[in-house]
Amino acid sequence: MKISSSKKTWKSVFRVINGVDIILEVLDSRDPESFRNKKIEEIVTKKGKKLVLVINKSDLVPKEVLEEWKKKLSKEYPTVYISSKDRLGTKILRKTILKYAPKIPVKVALIGYPNVGKSSIINVLKGKHSAGTSPIPGFTKHSQLFRVTPKILILDTPGVYPAEDEISLILKSALEVEKIEDPITCALELIKFIKKKDPKQLAKVYGIETDDDLEFLEKLAIKRGRLLKGGEPDIEEMARIILRDWQKGKIVVWKKPETSN
Repeated sequence: MKISSSKKTWKSVFRVINGVDIILEVLDSRDPESFRNKKIEEIVTKKGKKLVLVINKSDLVPKEVLEEWKKKLSKEYPTVYISSKDRLGTKILRKTILKYAPKIPVKVALIGYPNVGKSSIINVLKGKHSAGTSPIPGFTKHSQLFRVTPKILILDTPGVYPAEDEISLILKSALEVEKIEDPITCALELIKFIKKKDPKQLAKVYGIETDDDLEFLEKLAIKRGRLLKGGEPDIEEMARIILRDWQKGKIVVWKKPETSN
């Protein structure tokens, strides 16, 4: 079943686009291309607004991979990469915003999937915790305006995404873990995805090695003492822990851009 942002959220984002000068589309460094919202990009282009791609969470990915993504994506739109966590690249982002500003102060909108780090970017640009941040997707419920410098005003918007299946949104950390009805199935799909990218990543993070994904959840439950009545391992709780750890960036795998021949 496909899941999409509400019509109310989409309308809010469209109003924001109409009222700003520059749109910053925030992407996750682990797979920037999959976080692009082509529907929004088309709307921004039609309205004649400037779009800048901002690859966030760059602390999770090697610099050479980030440079490859920047080179590829810059062929379509101006692209910068930053780490709001480590306060890296924010000076470049400010300069990029002012470079394309049609007037001062310039009004900018941050748009992207839930939990991609939009509010954290505002905080690091301003140097204070002005925007509420949370690891829970969808924490920002309404558009909020912040003056990050005397020359730059930024609108934070609710996370928005097109119709996608649940697993796809989980891989993008865009769904709240507590609201997932079948966390075990989702966690098993995530484990499969992680192993495909890096077979040793889970062993590195959790110290457990097994080829059986369900057995992995069982061993993790036993290791952490999470047992149900009768001594059965609580694999559902372990599934939620895996999903939360992925969402928080504790488990890291990334994708390199495809190169055309």
